[in-house]
Amino acid sequence: MSQFNIEEEIEEIAGGEFEREPVPQSKLKSWKSFLGMYAGEHAAGTEFVIGPLFLTTGVSAFDLIIGLLLGNLMAVLSWRFLTSEIAVKRRLTLYYQLEKICGKKLVIAYNLANGILFCFLAGSMITVSATAVGIPFDMEMPKLTDTMPNGVTWIVIVLVIGAVISLIASKGYEMVSRAANWMSPVIVLAFVVCGIVALQQLGVESFSDFWNIWGDGGEPFPGQIKYTFWHVFFWSWFANAAMHIGMSDLSVFRYAKKASSGWTSAAGMYVGHYMAWIAAALLYAVYIRTPEAQNLLGIGEAPTVAPGPLAYNAIGVFGIIAVVLAGWTTANPTIYRAGLAFQAIMPKTTTFWVTILAGTVATIAGLFPAFAMKLLDFVAFYGFVLAPVGAIIVFEHFFHDKVGIVQDYAEKANLKFNKSVLLAWALSFGIFYYVSVQFNIFLSFVTLPAWLSCGVLYLVFSHFTQKK
Repeated sequence: MSQFNIEEEIEEIAGGEFEREPVPQSKLKSWKSFLGMYAGEHAAGTEFVIGPLFLTTGVSAFDLIIGLLLGNLMAVLSWRFLTSEIAVKRRLTLYYQLEKICGKKLVIAYNLANGILFCFLAGSMITVSATAVGIPFDMEMPKLTDTMPNGVTWIVIVLVIGAVISLIASKGYEMVSRAANWMSPVIVLAFVVCGIVALQQLGVESFSDFWNIWGDGGEPFPGQIKYTFWHVFFWSWFANAAMHIGMSDLSVFRYAKKASSGWTSAAGMYVGHYMAWIAAALLYAVYIRTPEAQNLLGIGEAPTVAPGPLAYNAIGVFGIIAVVLAGWTTANPTIYRAGLAFQAIMPKTTTFWVTILAGTVATIAGLFPAFAMKLLDFVAFYGFVLAPVGAIIVFEHFFHDKVGIVQDYAEKANLKFNKSVLLAWALSFGIFYYVSVQFNIFLSFVTLPAWLSCGVLYLVFSHFTQKK
């Protein structure tokens, strides 16, 4: 899920420069520089949780397989025709481009929101790793409906994992990058092997057998909502909303020679967000056929969605190692990036200490299984909050001439706080979040309306305020 490795590795190749200026032609990279990084980065710890969680929603075979196929296609198209298109024309980081439009003070607010959400995501990945580390200690695994820590062993393991990950992240990018680059191929291999073994355990000998694993779906597990095709489609489209329509990956594709490099995001979507999700779902399909899971369902309890035992059941010790590494490669860079976001708010604090702060917040979050067990809901909320900020960049880029507004208005008017931006985001967020809660509408269904609303409102507000 995290895009840290892609962004930072490209910046390392280019010398780590151009944070506040366009990338020069001499530093541009071909599409091959993006392909492998996207493929590796999106097969991570989150995938071990998301795949099984789809099954808990009672999704059918058609809704899952075709919904993921088309939803991920929409994500790729968003990267190609929005993110990379703007990136190669302006060649600026997301943060510098936002600063030009919003002003420095609003960018700080954005960094705060981004940093906190990153910490919660990292916390869920610490939870993932803990489910694997806890196997040798016969630790009780968190249930799907658990929100609080379930024992002393759980607390100790999470604290130890969080401390180790935070210390490594605090050593800086070079240490984080070296670890992630080594681990990614192992994790991708583990997903492939897990999927193959799970198919054998399920007795799949034909495509019809594979299709019948989900069949027409069923009732959702206790505490879950029923997913249809549209739930899967919109959720998978906006799982990385902050990165594509939210424009976070402007920082990545500013190094691309051509906008067509945006197509390389398909490697991430169809290796990680298709193959890996389905492989992880197959692991869970094996588990829910066991007597233990059936007994829990029989008394109205939801079986656990603990990645560690699922992978261990399929491929033994290699499964434990893969889950630990998968959680690690997501949590480590995510904590690092959260630390950088906090440093924008506390510029006099060293990178080491802001990263330790982020790691502490993430570790505390990891103690509460709800962040991992409700990952589908959290990811939907994460995208809903941050995606509309990207609409401001998109709508200004494509429509500023037609509407008659000044591009990069905060920079040219020497504003530190562009009220048009805040009003557009606050109204869009407030109205559609209220609609979602009040009428019990799936949050991913209102992400696109909120995004469009924010872009249109920004143009309208800017037209009148700039005219004054």
